[in-house]
Order: sequence, then C-alpha cells, then structure tokens
Amino acid sequence: MHIVIMGCGRVGSTLSRSLEQRGHTTAVIDSNPDAFRRLGPGFTGITVTGMGFDREVLIKAGIETADAFAAVSSGDNSNIISARVAREQFKVENVVARIYDPGRAEVYERLGVPTVATVPWAADQVLRRLVPEDAEPAWRDQTGQVRLDQVYAPFSWIGHRVADLEIAADVRVAFIRRLGTGIIARPDTVIQEGDYLSLFLLESTAESSHAAIEAGPEDS
Repeated sequence: MHIVIMGCGRVGSTLSRSLEQRGHTTAVIDSNPDAFRRLGPGFTGITVTGMGFDREVLIKAGIETADAFAAVSSGDNSNIISARVAREQFKVENVVARIYDPGRAEVYERLGVPTVATVPWAADQVLRRLVPEDAEPAWRDQTGQVRLDQVYAPFSWIGHRVADLEIAADVRVAFIRRLGTGIIARPDTVIQEGDYLSLFLLESTAESSHAAIEAGPEDS
C-alpha cells in the first residue's frame, strides 16, 4: 500500500516508520521542513513541504495513487480539511483524521470521516490505570454507547457455550485469549477455565450484563 501522512510530529513520524517496517510506502507532508528530521536517516519514503489540504502538495505526495491518508497534524481544522480533500476530491477510501475536540470528532464521524479523538482516548487510558481493575471498559466507541470489556470467565460458565453466555448477558463475545493465544469466538465455542473474554456490550446495560455473567447460567 501507499499511504500519505499529513503531519510529521511524534505521531506522524512514528506512524510512517511503522508502516515502512511493514513493507508499505509512505509520503509525509509537513509545513515545517525541519520536522522531517524525526523520520530518521533510514526513512526511504517521500517528504513534501507544504499544507496537507493543498492539491499540488497532495499530488506530489502521490495522493492520486494512494491507498490511504492519515491527517495527524496538531491542528483540528487542518486535519479535517485535508481528510475531506483526500476523500472527496481524490477518492481515497481509507481516510482518518486526528481530532483533539471530541465534539468535533462526533460531527465529522457523521460526515463519514473516521476520526481519532486523542484527548478522550488518553484520558480514558489514564483513568483505567487509576481506578480499580475492571471498573472501566477497555474501549468505548465515539458515541459512548458501545463498550468493550475484558473479564476472566467465571467458574460457573466453564463448560458452557459462548452462545449461552451471550444470550444470558446480552453481550457479544468478540474473541477469547486462551493459554496466551487469541481465538475468534463462535456460538458453539465452549468456555474453558482461564479464558479471558473480550465482550462487546451496551453502556446502558453494562451493569445488568455483568450481573448476569457473575450469576452464571440458569441451569447451574
């Protein structure tokens, strides 16, 4: 894949190096040419000085043949404008923009531009390390309505099917970490001792869902 990245700060430079290590080609755009020093001497991609929403700059970066575009500069407005130009004018399907203002992030998500709201994400990560284990979900979607919780399977559910737990607790088991290996959960997957379950559930039913999990199956 060829990926165009706008912004060569800590996030943009780290992202560029990570993509190159995975065999992709990258082009990095930044208005400050000194920022490209963060890429290091081993960087083999393209660097373009300019604004990420400038058509000529984007064309120099290879946007016309790009598979993806990431706007990760320090400015919300620049990021969202660049992302919309990449998607709407150059028809790049995989586009993401970093947004600091969570209110704006929700608006742009509705416009079809995937966003990463960094401040709420960082705050959530810190919160999960401050409060007791399992008090906070591992992830929430932008709307705050869907969450991902991770719990060890209670003893009462061992030997029962994933489908039974999903129905009883109104959750969806996304995957299971078993003996250090991740497996995709299927309805007929049998829960084993030591399984670490990753569950999707609604924020509004989280309390009742966890209560049902702790209560165990009705036939136990």
